[in-house]
Amino acid sequence: MNESEFTAKTAIENLLTLMTMLRDKDFGCPWDLQQTIASLVPYTLEEVYEVVDAIEKQDMLELEDELGDLLFQVVFYTQIAAEEGLFDFDDVANAITRKLIRRHPHVFPKGKQTNFGNKADISSDQVVVNWEAIKQQERQEKQRTRQTNQSHSGDSESSEASNSILDDVPRALPALERARKLQKRAARVGFDWPEIEPVIAKLKEEVAELESGLREGDQQQISNELGDVLFAAVNLARHASVEPELALRSANQRFEDRFKWIESTLSSRGKTLSETNLEELDLLWDKAKQKGL
Repeated sequence: MNESEFTAKTAIENLLTLMTMLRDKDFGCPWDLQQTIASLVPYTLEEVYEVVDAIEKQDMLELEDELGDLLFQVVFYTQIAAEEGLFDFDDVANAITRKLIRRHPHVFPKGKQTNFGNKADISSDQVVVNWEAIKQQERQEKQRTRQTNQSHSGDSESSEASNSILDDVPRALPALERARKLQKRAARVGFDWPEIEPVIAKLKEEVAELESGLREGDQQQISNELGDVLFAAVNLARHASVEPELALRSANQRFEDRFKWIESTLSSRGKTLSETNLEELDLLWDKAKQKGL
């Protein structure tokens, strides 16, 4: 392909063309040719966290770069899927377009993009309520489709499996986020406390059970109870309208900033962490907090 053919294409067309070249069996890249949909997963997760990191640092130049890396992951998946006859980039783009139109009836009346242009009298909170209702309807339709396909394939055991509202909460999510999603999904059918006070009480109860496990020295019980404490903490975050993953990331950053300040302060005194007793370290930690770190 010559230079003029590249310049005549849109940016996404050039990227898609580049991807086919990287996967070309004769002239492509050996590493890219070795990849599968499954093998790309860790790289995709890494790119997502790098996008988040750029946003947290408010580095827009880095964000532009990281979003490009994330987009490339999408292109990579769709190229492999196209080679296997599953779907291609256009299928993915068309699917999300249809989904967004379907989930925004207040913007696209009657589910038609051509009906755009009528101002909707609806609050942001109501949009969220409607969005969840539409998603639930979509899940039910997908489940019916799967059961029909399983029935046609003769897989009666799978088709008779229970249909839980928790079934499609992705298992690959980070544990904190999956806990939040499981709780949120259960809450939609009333499995939740209406007020925050019993949520706090439950967290205290789980901490007491963890303390009991620690006293007994049963490692499996300790692990189980600590898991329950974390799960209860996520539930508290949800009731307090706090994203647990972001809250923990923020706590990590505060710890890092304070720890580095202590290191720097001790260094200026000609001392190291290992030469400092816990009482002095605790005082320095309090000073770091007072400085707003």
